[in-house]
Order: sequence, then structure tokens, then C-alpha cells
Amino acid sequence: MTFNFGAEASAREENNAALIAALAEASLGEAESSWVLDVVHDAERGRWIAALGDEGIAELSYRFVGGRVVLLTTWVDPAYRKNRVATELISRVLDDIRESGKKITIICPVVGAFIDRNPAYADLIDTVHPGAGAYPEHELAEGRHDDVPRTSVRKGGGDVLTSTPRSNGPERP
Repeated sequence: MTFNFGAEASAREENNAALIAALAEASLGEAESSWVLDVVHDAERGRWIAALGDEGIAELSYRFVGGRVVLLTTWVDPAYRKNRVATELISRVLDDIRESGKKITIICPVVGAFIDRNPAYADLIDTVHPGAGAYPEHELAEGRHDDVPRTSVRKGGGDVLTSTPRSNGPERP
């Protein structure tokens, strides 16, 4: 059996783009899907699964690293996209993580886009190890003249942290 890494990466990017576009259509108040979903924590396989009846229709995979939860990938069955399944799955997973008192590192760009649109979850991000997907790139703020995209996140105490793709983490503006 041969494995085509390029095709796998392309499929993953298309999946992420579709999920991020679907997230853009929903606000946190609309975080419920069109169906009643069960979200099941499958700790043995390192994932949360959104199930409709007996059918798993979405999942968010993770690993524990250094006492924090590293959120790796989000997948939604194509037949159930555009029904806020990813939005509900991610919000319920983040609520579970908040209850556990753990911080998160975000690799999955879908989770990063969700938190960007729902900043009430930004306090969950580990400030030392935010992850590659934690701060989605935004267009440069009007009036800025540098070529480096920056993302700002308001922390719980009102501080604004700014990160750049080339930095070693958040920096104060």
C-alpha cells in the first residue's frame, strides 16, 4: 500500500477550509447544531466524538503534553457540514477542558478560528505553548506599514498580547 502525503495534506487543508467557512456563519449563541448531538470523550483513542444516534459524525483529536491538552485536528463528515456540528463539538470540548482546569495548545486551525470568533475561550490558551493554530492570521490593521501580520488577543486582565508567525510567542505591543 502506498500513501500519498501530498493528497492527504491537500484533503486536510480542504477539510479545514470548509470547516472554518462554516464556523464563520455561526456565532457562539448559535453554537447548537441542527440536531441533538452527543459528545463522547474517547480517552483511549485521544478524541472527542460528536455522535448522532450511533453514528460518529465528527471528531476532535488531542494529546496530553506537559499537563495541557494539545488539540490536533477537527473532522466533520461531509454530509453533516454547514450544520454547525464543528461549532457545537468545539464549544462543548472547550467547556469540558475548562471544567478540568487545563490549558490548551492549538494545532488545529479550525479550533483557532473558533476561538478567534468566540474570545470567551481565549483564556484557555497556554500562553507559553499556544500552538501553531492558536492565533489565526488577520489582515494588517489600518495604518500599519510593516509586512508582518499580527494577531491580538485580549487576555482576562485586559492586557493585549500580539503574536507574529515568526515570533517565539506573544509579545506586548
